[in-house]
Amino acid sequence: MVRELAISFYLFVFRTLFNTFKLFPQKKKTVGVASFGDNIFYVTRSIRDLSNEDIIILKDRSCNYRFDPSMGKIMSFDFKHPISYVKSIYHLATASTVLVDTYYGFLAVTDFRENTTCVQLWHAAGAIKKFGLEDPTNGTRSEKAMNRFKQVYSRFHYTTVGSDEMAATFQQSFGLTEDNMIRTGIPRTDILFNKAEKARIYEYIKQDFPAIENKKILLYAPTFRNEQLTDFQMQLDIAKLYHELSDEYVLFIKNHPAVSYRLDTEYKDFVYDVSNFQETNKLLLITDVLITDYSSLPFEFSLLEKPMIFFSYDMEEYKVTSGLINNYESQMPGPVVFSTEAIVQTIKQNAFDLNQVRSFAKKWNEYSSGDSSDHVARLLTGTETEEREEIPV
Repeated sequence: MVRELAISFYLFVFRTLFNTFKLFPQKKKTVGVASFGDNIFYVTRSIRDLSNEDIIILKDRSCNYRFDPSMGKIMSFDFKHPISYVKSIYHLATASTVLVDTYYGFLAVTDFRENTTCVQLWHAAGAIKKFGLEDPTNGTRSEKAMNRFKQVYSRFHYTTVGSDEMAATFQQSFGLTEDNMIRTGIPRTDILFNKAEKARIYEYIKQDFPAIENKKILLYAPTFRNEQLTDFQMQLDIAKLYHELSDEYVLFIKNHPAVSYRLDTEYKDFVYDVSNFQETNKLLLITDVLITDYSSLPFEFSLLEKPMIFFSYDMEEYKVTSGLINNYESQMPGPVVFSTEAIVQTIKQNAFDLNQVRSFAKKWNEYSSGDSSDHVARLLTGTETEEREEIPV
């Protein structure tokens, strides 16, 4: 009850400020509200190359993405910076294009002008977990909360998708229609087609971790778990991985930056914390084997046609608490395992089916071909042509 009152008060203040600022003249500008950041970065970079309109990036409190200040104005969209926060609402109210990359509650009360376009870029190319209207926790929410969620989803004029499969998922999860889907591919996947970037990133990372030279890279990237933000108890047995695989591999661990955990320094020439590395897709370029669980990373990693393992030690519990897609185990493009020992054996036996990975990539990435950012930008700036010219990444 107290939480609902606080939300209602916040939205009342936001609506009042937003509607007041709508009285100001609209400007030709793109405003990106960033939580993850990468999709917004790639799209606004392409918009900048095509148009001279203003670009404003509003970073919420969870956004760690380091935007290039030369791209436009970068602002804090956080109560801790009240002046910047109020200015952010002004920019939202006077924008011609608004880009978002996750769920934002304030959208429930943002009645955009008729000629303002709001685009949901989202932060995943596919869906393993259920979300939005399909979230299993919705059964415990009030009718008022559910109506608020629907109001947020109704603000999305368009949602970018990389596949027909994801278009269907968004229609179910957000209550959208086919008209809301734009099949541009996923902007941040563009870098996965850039071979020159792979060599550059490898040399860059090798400066910090020289031990990776002549070694293959295992990347462990578990999904974000709300209930384990502090003192995350990693179930991966690093000692076993070290003793079994360190002759041939090094291990990168990428947890969410908000997650705190202790990493055993005994194996410092084998295991490295890369949680603060800005773009996960850049890490994917140099990864040889991905180890994950319910993350959306496999959808993009599959474009590289490399092996992956799904370390799903808490699968049954996760199905209940967070919700997984139907037939999770059979749909994943790699072995689903429940112990570190199984991970070791899978790698040693090379028990991977790359044809399965290719089929998965084709299903979920049919519209991602290396120029998705430019495709989105051309649509938003009105420079899209019937036949897309190929623009190099």
